[in-house]
Amino acid sequence: MPRRVVVAAAASGKHGGMPTGGTGPAVEVTGVTKRYGDVWALAGLDLRVERGECVALLGPNGAGKTTTVEILEGYRPRTAGTVSVLGEDPGKAGEAWRARIGIVLQDATDQGLLTVGEVVRHFAAYYPSPRDPDDVIAAVGLTEKRSARVVGLSGGQRRRLDVALGLVGRPQLLFLDEPTTGFDPEARRQFWDLISALREAGTTILLTTHYLEEAEHLADRVAMVVRGRIAASGTPASLRHGPTIVTWRDAGGVRRSEETATPTQLVTALAAHFGGEVPELAVAPRTLEDAYLRLLSDEGDAA
Repeated sequence: MPRRVVVAAAASGKHGGMPTGGTGPAVEVTGVTKRYGDVWALAGLDLRVERGECVALLGPNGAGKTTTVEILEGYRPRTAGTVSVLGEDPGKAGEAWRARIGIVLQDATDQGLLTVGEVVRHFAAYYPSPRDPDDVIAAVGLTEKRSARVVGLSGGQRRRLDVALGLVGRPQLLFLDEPTTGFDPEARRQFWDLISALREAGTTILLTTHYLEEAEHLADRVAMVVRGRIAASGTPASLRHGPTIVTWRDAGGVRRSEETATPTQLVTALAAHFGGEVPELAVAPRTLEDAYLRLLSDEGDAA
């Protein structure tokens, strides 16, 4: 079944407006596996996302991120394990449940001959309590392209339209799969502001991204997926916690780097060694990228 932006035939309002927020976690996954022949895409994955939380899934290609998200969206059956999304099993949930989620896929826009405004208004009509289409178009930076046909949009502009279609239904839970691919730096920052506002308004967000800065900026928690399981999880601050990195250039002109829990002591020793200023000295805390790369290295060594 091809993955498409999810809509629900709920325009009649028969669900009584916006569904209630409910109780319990927005996403709860326990021991989920997915097998393709002899290959295990997921190998006992556990994941919990609280309501109103933004969680980022990180991991290399083939780690199981997309399989995980597709199972949560109800597009792909699991081999084993339990899954609850907004209180229901996504493999069995119906239209009323689908009206409560929004999905931004990596590539989903195909209404080439329609205008941006027509597409967003069309999708809005499927939801019981959509956001105003013009507000959504403005939020993703496409106001000037409202009357432009989709076929004439640039790659980045088409990506913004995909985001608009994921937001227009006013979802309780929003899935974002590499949402800022093709965005320039300014557009990416504007999108971050939009996602931050949605989170503050209570929308639960599950994000996959290859931009570690994006995960660090947006996510309350980060879950690192390696070989079909969560290898590490926590706040960005807790994951990057570790030794400080001190770099300098030695007397032979070679760039040196050392991780240390006592950076002041190391810098003092270097200053004494050089008799004053340390050439090209830099002192920086470990970043989320450092933690991510170290985890991948450790997992590779353990294989």
